[in-house]
Amino acid sequence: MSGDTDDGDRIGFHNGTFWGEAIGKKVEHHHHYGPMPQVEDALPPAAAEFTGRDDELGSLLAALAPDGTIGETDAPADDAGRPPALPVTPTPVTPVPVTAVAGLGGVGKTALAVRAAHTARERGWFPGGALFVDCHGYDETPAGPEQLLEALLRALGVAAAHVPGTLDERAGLYRSILAERARTSGRVLIVVDNASHPAQVRPLLPGHTAHRVLVTSRDTMPQLGAHQLHLDILRPEVARDVLCTALRTAAPADPRVQDEPDATGRLCALCGHLPLALQIAAALLISDPGKPVAELVAELAGSATVLDHLDDGERGVRAAFDLSYRRLGPGPARLFRLLALAPGPETSDEALTVLSGADSVPRRELNVLIRAHLVAPGSVRGCWTLHDLVRAYALDQVSRQEELRTEGTRARTRLLAHYRRRAEAADRYLQSRSGPAPASGFGGPQDALRWLDRERTGLISAALWAADPVHARDGLGLALGLYGYLHWRRYFDDAVSVYRCAVQGALALHDDLGAGRAWNALGLALRNNRRIEESVAAHNRAVEIHRERGDRLQEGKSWDMLGVSLTEARRFEESVAAHARARELVRAVADGLLVEASSWNNSGRALFKLGRFEESVVALTRACEMFRSLGDRSREATATNNLGRAFRETGRLEEALAAHTTARAVFQELGARERHATAWNDFGVALSALGRFDEAVDAHLLAVREYEDLADRHRQAVAANDLGVTLRRAGRHDEAVDAHRQALRLFGELADHYGEGETLKLLTAAGHGEEGPFGGGPLGEGENR
Repeated sequence: MSGDTDDGDRIGFHNGTFWGEAIGKKVEHHHHYGPMPQVEDALPPAAAEFTGRDDELGSLLAALAPDGTIGETDAPADDAGRPPALPVTPTPVTPVPVTAVAGLGGVGKTALAVRAAHTARERGWFPGGALFVDCHGYDETPAGPEQLLEALLRALGVAAAHVPGTLDERAGLYRSILAERARTSGRVLIVVDNASHPAQVRPLLPGHTAHRVLVTSRDTMPQLGAHQLHLDILRPEVARDVLCTALRTAAPADPRVQDEPDATGRLCALCGHLPLALQIAAALLISDPGKPVAELVAELAGSATVLDHLDDGERGVRAAFDLSYRRLGPGPARLFRLLALAPGPETSDEALTVLSGADSVPRRELNVLIRAHLVAPGSVRGCWTLHDLVRAYALDQVSRQEELRTEGTRARTRLLAHYRRRAEAADRYLQSRSGPAPASGFGGPQDALRWLDRERTGLISAALWAADPVHARDGLGLALGLYGYLHWRRYFDDAVSVYRCAVQGALALHDDLGAGRAWNALGLALRNNRRIEESVAAHNRAVEIHRERGDRLQEGKSWDMLGVSLTEARRFEESVAAHARARELVRAVADGLLVEASSWNNSGRALFKLGRFEESVVALTRACEMFRSLGDRSREATATNNLGRAFRETGRLEEALAAHTTARAVFQELGARERHATAWNDFGVALSALGRFDEAVDAHLLAVREYEDLADRHRQAVAANDLGVTLRRAGRHDEAVDAHRQALRLFGELADHYGEGETLKLLTAAGHGEEGPFGGGPLGEGENR
């Protein structure tokens, strides 16, 4: 057919030729599809209170800069107009089309990306515009690449009716338009927010190399070949600035952060220094201007779970973590919960394997958690950590279901039993006990010590489970197995906590033997913390328990340890009697020889303090012989060093030097730093008595520095006092006064009134150039539970 259309509303068919039926329809409206308006800048507004990410912002801008570099003049200014602390010399960056910001939910990825995008636009780096698309990657129904491409195409001016139907067609049109825009308008920045999978992002990548894509995700996506920026939590001082900025943005005169610095620091810690949590805390304070920061801290600290309080009605930390947790498969979700149950702030591969009940590290599940930023590498390779709020979230998940609680209890039981076996085997090496080497997998004492050091935080935290009746048995065993290690490495504060829990566990188990051993271990820890009267009370409790049990060996050990604490309390006659009682109890008991040798050594210490030097020489000589017969080199060296002191006071100075030299060599070989320093200090005292003052000063100074490095303030004070005595004897009175003042300050910090009194006498003597009383170092001792 052929025909034409008349003007007006009529449809004309004149001059037409028709074959068959012809139907005409009047068209009331005519639609013309012109180009959609182009969106030049679709970025969300930047957060007004953005702060604390200068370094990360600099890294992003370096990646987005047209020439691939950013120098000081390019750096963004802060709110006061000052340039941030970026390098003066431009940092070269190889241009990469895609930059990915990954991190934990709530860590501030979107805020950082949007601020970087706005800054780049303001500098004219993307004249072709900036596009923004939210992938909703962690929602229940994430956006598919087809939907995302449609949104981007429409932002680029494509009408809905002209958007192709298939993914490939949409991606082709998208790349074509961006290529044309690169030629006509210039570079375009595409911000792809909240992506959860590379498949969401890959179709959105432009084909033209001029453009840049900035992706944010909770997951690391190495498949994109992107420049990676892993966003971590804020430093404490920056977290404080975030709170302050948020409150001051709402009310410039708000003084609460400045007026309550301690409470603000605690609030930042409760928020885990996580930006989302900090912003929510700020919103809670803003909504109640009269609320002190300390009041909010009390509410958060007193809540069953802090997550429920970190919610301002629109945002919530729990909701943010829910999105990540829901995406985990059953295996990674189980490992996530078990990791939260692990003891200590970091979990080793070994502990993780035991917790999971696997034969080897569950690497695949672990990698899923790492990519999702739910788990982060620890301080050393092979260790893993959870953010405090993430751990709280995972523990809350466990608490909600009986099945998960049961699974968690079984996992902790497995780990405690494993730790206990290994710690007991390691302790045998550290204590140099006789008998066949335990089947532990350790290659020797140094290998055992390395394992203890590597697992230390987990071991100590797990030992605290002894206070939980469910885990009391293995918790108590682990605590007692750590006895030698905690003493050897001088973790005295940890030891006090561990053995208080061990006492509770033993009482819950009605284990009198365990209770007595735990009280003795606690007494030693308290004594090393200079809590002497508490130490005496703890050992007295152990004596009572073992006496009631009728256990002569354990009672003898307790009397010996009590005697040491009595010496530190300056109750010397009681100490001598306690050590004599220890020997009386163990003399005819199997395995009592070690306790008898220890009691002779410790008796020698008390006799020395009483000025009964010849008796001290006899007691210490006997101790050396007995330790030598037992093959216990460490305790023999301790007794030898003590014997050197007794030799010095009986005028046998060359023998004293020889004894200290011998002991020092053994302590150095064994890595016993505190005893090594003690032997050096005693060597200095003997040299001073011989008039070899320059050598003596060097020996004292070495001891002072070593004690300072060990944070042993009591022994540092004693060594400083001895240094002052030597300096005074050498006629170097001003230096002697300085040394005694250092000792006086340290004794004052320790509230050691006896030490202060003796030091004041020495200080007075040094100030007047007088020959004051001659000092003497602290005496080491062998210790047995």
